[in-house]
Amino acid sequence: MGRSHAGTLRARVHAVLLMLVAVLLVAPSAASAVPRPSLDPFYAYTDSTPLEDVAPGTVLKTRTVPYHLAGVKSRIQAVQILYRSTGTLGQATTNVTSILKPPTRRANVPHVIAYGSFYDSLNRNDQPSYAIAGGVTFGGLVNTVEAVLVAPFLNRGYTVAIADTQGQEANFAAGPEYGYNTLDGLRAAFGAPETGITEAAKVGLFGYSGGAIATEWAAELAPEYAPDVDARMVGAAMGGVLVKPSTNLHYVDGSQFWAGVMPMAIIGAARSFQVDLKQYLSPYGERVYERMKDDSIAEVLGQYPGLTWKKLAKPEYGVPESIPIYVEKVNQLIMSTGGTPTVPLYIGQGARGELEGTKGNKPGVGKGDGVMVAGDVRALALEYCKRGVTVDYRQYNGDSHVTSVAKWLPAATTWLLRRFGDQPAAENCASIAPGNSLAPVTAVDPAPAG
Repeated sequence: MGRSHAGTLRARVHAVLLMLVAVLLVAPSAASAVPRPSLDPFYAYTDSTPLEDVAPGTVLKTRTVPYHLAGVKSRIQAVQILYRSTGTLGQATTNVTSILKPPTRRANVPHVIAYGSFYDSLNRNDQPSYAIAGGVTFGGLVNTVEAVLVAPFLNRGYTVAIADTQGQEANFAAGPEYGYNTLDGLRAAFGAPETGITEAAKVGLFGYSGGAIATEWAAELAPEYAPDVDARMVGAAMGGVLVKPSTNLHYVDGSQFWAGVMPMAIIGAARSFQVDLKQYLSPYGERVYERMKDDSIAEVLGQYPGLTWKKLAKPEYGVPESIPIYVEKVNQLIMSTGGTPTVPLYIGQGARGELEGTKGNKPGVGKGDGVMVAGDVRALALEYCKRGVTVDYRQYNGDSHVTSVAKWLPAATTWLLRRFGDQPAAENCASIAPGNSLAPVTAVDPAPAG
């Protein structure tokens, strides 16, 4: 697949996004100017109590705003909450979640859907809370498109909680932080009377792609980090899952469409762990780093066709495993290393990434959907099966990351809604094919300079 093909695919993706935006039903109201998060006092913690002394999930501020779609008011009301959460290094942080109230609250549906957004951006201005409050950015239009995904839950009377899962530093791909922000956002939602959520409410987790990072990490971290939230959870549905980032980096290396996600993830993880990886980059890699450090995935896809690690790194670091700090940190991002979910899981994964310009024949990697590795996702499913978790795994062998959504979305929605009833979840552990190794990455020596 050449540059023209990649460009055509990117144009098709954008066309789909624009089409979805066009069919959204919104109230006829003009968009208004909204201050960026860095300039909006709502996002600032100003209390005298040191943040470290505040319990995770504590409500710090609330406000109610109309739910905006591409800057235009809808009839849905959103309660936004500034709350205390936790960063990748265990430090005290603040974050924002947006609680969408259903247009018609049904007495027998007091439940909550924790929706993981796939806004996937290195720019905090693209986060859901800003878009929901009325802010408009190119990367933030993803949040408008996602109205199609949350509408089925709202229409059934469910409350939808959408946290800024990447935190206020936009730490893309830093999985545990996504989980902490999701769980503390739910704590805050239950702690704010304005949301109307009752003590009897149960919680379901739901997310695709970047949203699956939040969904899975929240599910595995909840038993230890947030047992109060875990007790409310009924299930987690995820699709297109980033299980072992080190494998994904090799998988997208040289891809015609997804290669730009490689430096995006490196930037996001380095930012989250507060480490400097620029010292290992080539002059070209440094230019890419500077150009991309505030980009969203919408600005990256298809723009770096054929990009490889060797182009990004200095010659002596021919593979990322030759950088010790990378090895140390990337091993902390492997799913299943933070705990074991106590709720049933529904997992969907595509396996025909060739449709999106990614080869599926690399040793130790195998097939994927273009950006996520199917063998890793199967390995995760089997690992949880071994630990006694109820897992329903579906692999879409003819679909890529983008096209898998059409199969995953309706099935996952139905599956999650059923978790709030008495019907037990199905499992198919015995039929899941073997996957890749989820063992930690091993460091290798850098090549001699010269």
